[in-house]
Amino acid sequence: MAIDHASPAQAVDVGPLGRGMQGERSKALFKARDLEVVRLVLRAGEQMAPHKVSGDITIHCLDGALDVSADGRSHPLRAGQLMYLPGECVHGLVATEDASALVTIALLR
Repeated sequence: MAIDHASPAQAVDVGPLGRGMQGERSKALFKARDLEVVRLVLRAGEQMAPHKVSGDITIHCLDGALDVSADGRSHPLRAGQLMYLPGECVHGLVATEDASALVTIALLR
């Protein structure tokens, strides 16, 4: 089954989820030739194992709080904050509170 992505020029709500976070899951919002945007939803204590991607990424925390490990160091990220990580940077995430984030990934061809 294909993943539903936003169509060109389609508005997508990316505001904080607040109380509505309980029923949400992580999902790709769209994927274009050079860019992918994902809404990441993690419950307190859930994590994304360390990994790396080829292109640059940003993580914009919308709700709650995350602990981002990057290059062997821990970096807190709270609602309203944005973090940039260069391509090939090994990083992982742990939700220190229920959290949602908008993640952008530059896709290299």
